[in-house]
Amino acid sequence: MQATIGAHKIDMETWERREVFNFFRAFTEPYHGVCLRVDCTATYRYAKQHGLSVFLSMLHRSLVAAQQVENFRTRIVDGSAWIFDEIDGGSAVGRPNGTIGFAHYPYRAGIAEFVTEASVEVARVRQRNDLERPPQVNLIRYSALPWLDFTSLSHARDMAKEDSAPRITFGKMTEADGRRTMPVSIHVHHALADGLHVAQFVEQFQRLLDAPDSQP
Repeated sequence: MQATIGAHKIDMETWERREVFNFFRAFTEPYHGVCLRVDCTATYRYAKQHGLSVFLSMLHRSLVAAQQVENFRTRIVDGSAWIFDEIDGGSAVGRPNGTIGFAHYPYRAGIAEFVTEASVEVARVRQRNDLERPPQVNLIRYSALPWLDFTSLSHARDMAKEDSAPRITFGKMTEADGRRTMPVSIHVHHALADGLHVAQFVEQFQRLLDAPDSQP
């Protein structure tokens, strides 16, 4: 697999994460993750007021946050670390027959433009019966469990294949005292990101959820 335009290869000789990268990349299970709650009141209201998909609106705010944390834009390509200029989104999409497909959402800075384009992609995937999987490396893999207010979560992974994309899952929203909150699971490849970088991402994500119409 080759990196695409819009990325540059990290110089391993000068990279401050070289030792950490080499250490965790050799792990059988290199991913680590956390589950936490975010306040999604403002983005939920914005989506409802503007007729936008709530899930895709949440996904967009998360995707904008990821652009602002370099470690969330770093991927392993052919055994080397690469930094991408932009990161897209991909998610599982439920189908009427009870199965799922996979959708790909190119990054857009504006929430309305992003959700409008992504909604077309969701509709396309729902109408298919095959199992396409976006080949891009520069994406985050999303999923949603809107039925469950989960407190922990694990993912299916093919350990034989090199994969370093973060995995983010949204859970069931609950409302109390006029505020809506939602559980979020975040799993990242430890060769590329530590707990500090997850915390930086969460800080940006919450800030953007509180300002749904803002752009970077």
